[in-house]
Amino acid sequence: MFLSMVMPDSAIALDVYADDWHEAIQLAGRGLEASGVADRAYTRAMIQEVEKHGPYIVVAPGIALAHALPCAAVHDTGLSLVRLAEPVRFGHYRYDPVRLVIGVAATDEHADLVIVSALAGVLADPMNLDQLLTATSPSEVRRILSDGELPVMPRQRTH
Repeated sequence: MFLSMVMPDSAIALDVYADDWHEAIQLAGRGLEASGVADRAYTRAMIQEVEKHGPYIVVAPGIALAHALPCAAVHDTGLSLVRLAEPVRFGHYRYDPVRLVIGVAATDEHADLVIVSALAGVLADPMNLDQLLTATSPSEVRRILSDGELPVMPRQRTH
């Protein structure tokens, strides 16, 4: 299973505008909602995590991994990606401003660890990051992410 398989085209927004970090996370949440991975309560939870703990989700220069704890608002494991037309400040002392916001939703801690590890592998390669910043379509984003194979398929929540 590849990262691109947990990020459908409906979860990708390129060159969109956000006034601030709240709106940037809302955009990432909309991608998760559009793909059926999570609902609006999860988007609110992602924002509350930053309000409570600060900008720890800004994990590298220009990159934020928006997420919250697995909860009932998460229906499946998945990702969203928002590339901002203009970077926004999250308040991180070192890695601001942010241009890529990746929404991460997982049904449990195992799936969260697997997906974040795979993302770290892709984002650690400067060439992949450069390509994500210049991709012209969701299918191109999915191709770039397909280089990050998930070592274990995330467990899906049974309904």
